[in-house]
Amino acid sequence: MTTSYITPELFTFLRELKANNNREWFEANKRRYEKQVREPLLDFVSDFGLRLPEISPYYVADARKSGGSLFRIYRDVRFSKDKSPYKTHAGIQFRHARGRDVHAPGFYLHLEPEEVFAGVGIWHPDNQTLGKIRDAIVDDPDRWLTVKTDAAFTRTFDLRGDSLIRPPKGYEADHPHIEDLKRKDFIAVATYSEVDAVRPEFIDEFAGCCRNASPFMAFLTTSIGLPW
Repeated sequence: MTTSYITPELFTFLRELKANNNREWFEANKRRYEKQVREPLLDFVSDFGLRLPEISPYYVADARKSGGSLFRIYRDVRFSKDKSPYKTHAGIQFRHARGRDVHAPGFYLHLEPEEVFAGVGIWHPDNQTLGKIRDAIVDDPDRWLTVKTDAAFTRTFDLRGDSLIRPPKGYEADHPHIEDLKRKDFIAVATYSEVDAVRPEFIDEFAGCCRNASPFMAFLTTSIGLPW
């Protein structure tokens, strides 16, 4: 039987949380969060984990309530001017088995009212990781071109993220892939609607989306010395 992991109630809860982003409201509605957001998304994580080996055996689905693939609803406000205690979206990352945090290569699902998307790649890598990716592009530009122009990938994803204004130090300004060498993020995004997300077959859609990113993810993963 096909399961609807993501329901309209999830988006309703997040809308109401955005309008009532305080501890009193959340504590009064915590059971709603658990029932309408956390529990079904942990089921999504578990069942998507059965599909992950078809994409790569080195990426992990971790269905723990804390510290796993599902991000915490609580915001870290220590260094933020915005002291709102809760995130108003739900996020899931299936990261590489050797990845330690959100900056590891991974497959990501973002669920927010009026903003649903799948993301793949490496977000805000450190300088050493960024240098390895840039060097991989320089060392094998033909492979990179094949990856970024792959028909299934370009049909599904748009490359996004921050970039430098000028070429990074040590790389030729006239390199044919200079715009990619300027990238500070190597991420690609596929957008969906709330209607898409609540369909029972969305987990299969998301799995297909991740498979379409395989050449891109394989390039990034191996370029930083991790197994694909």
